[in-house]
Amino acid sequence: MRAIRRRALLGAPIGLALSAPALAEGFPARPVRLVVGYPPGGSTDLVARLLAERLARAWGQPVTVENRAGASGTLGADLVAKAAPDGHTLLVGASAEMAIARAVMRGLPYQPEDFAPVAWLTEQPFLVLVNAALPVRNLAELVALAREKAGLDYASHGIGTANHLLAELLRLETGIALTHIPYRGGGPAMTDLAGGQVPLLLDVIPSALPHLQSGRVRALALCRGTRSAVLPDVPTTAEAGFPFLVGSTWATLVAPARTPGPALARIDSAVQTAMREALTDAFRERGLEPVGGGAAAARAFIAAEQAKWQQIATRAGVQVD
Repeated sequence: MRAIRRRALLGAPIGLALSAPALAEGFPARPVRLVVGYPPGGSTDLVARLLAERLARAWGQPVTVENRAGASGTLGADLVAKAAPDGHTLLVGASAEMAIARAVMRGLPYQPEDFAPVAWLTEQPFLVLVNAALPVRNLAELVALAREKAGLDYASHGIGTANHLLAELLRLETGIALTHIPYRGGGPAMTDLAGGQVPLLLDVIPSALPHLQSGRVRALALCRGTRSAVLPDVPTTAEAGFPFLVGSTWATLVAPARTPGPALARIDSAVQTAMREALTDAFRERGLEPVGGGAAAARAFIAAEQAKWQQIATRAGVQVD
């Protein structure tokens, strides 16, 4: 009896080891959902829908986008953090819920370690945008005008958002007076910038492009180290003399922590194949900057972003109750 029990115990790890390849071979075993913490129509939702289409083709299983909007993306993130860790519920996570929320929100119901990064999908650097009637043509002139007028108003997508914090960084580093006008989302903020109700906004290329083309909005600088192929005439903030002003919103794919490695590897492989075959061009056509980094790149990038936004939020004293 003891010998039989010993053989059973010795055999248990072998059985467990065999389950990993079986899991990889059988994944996904049912429909997969991609959770987005925002309403339909935004850039994160667009990334998710393009990705879902390609993953469904690759796996022969339905891949649906589930919009769980609210609390700056954190409702959707919390749902995925608490989902079964089997790879069938994933989050297309943006900077707000994956990096900034930890810096500005009290009582966040999840932590970075509750997620397993799978892929880094896109990055959208911010533009420094002004209403076309504002008499400035570059970032230095904007700072000079703010000093001359003893301050300017600026819009954001809301308190504690990436473009709020990045504008606060501009205020801190230059010493100019900027007054924050928070909006309930990007659409209303951009509408009022184009209409002249507010003179300054930091926003991403897909949102700004129609208004730049109409001539109602002017782009002064791009908040990253290299120019955009979509707007090649817009200088970077470094070229404009403000190298500290670098920031973007982005999209990553993450799974619940403790999702088995074979399932994560299969998801990562499908994403990288989709990026090579179709998604890179599809993202670029819509003004999104494709990245395509795998799990290691996504993990390192998210960690760096968490540290960066934490530092800015602390310096600016930004807190969301």
